[in-house]
Amino acid sequence: MARPEGNPLPLVRVVGPSMVPTLRTGDVVVVGYRRAPRPGDLVLVRWPARPDQVSVKRAVRADGDGWHVEGDNPFASTDSRTLGPAVVLGVVRFRLWPRPRPLGRRRR
Repeated sequence: MARPEGNPLPLVRVVGPSMVPTLRTGDVVVVGYRRAPRPGDLVLVRWPARPDQVSVKRAVRADGDGWHVEGDNPFASTDSRTLGPAVVLGVVRFRLWPRPRPLGRRRR
């Protein structure tokens, strides 16, 4: 898994409401770039249709060469339901800021 361009550290700042209530705008998460995703994991993704956009979403299932991913807030998320399978860049390990906490896998 490759790191997003220009991001030498495994830290990613969340922007937007698509992952509420799990994550909110301004939260900082730590991403593991060497771990394979599993259903229920939070993942850092990129879509072939939007190669300049990187997003945090929930892995639902493997889909061909990519993953079907969805936001935790279906009313505010553009995800695989619209854009198709995503390329997983890394797995979110835990939230670092504002209050550190692990982000366990959620079963659907």
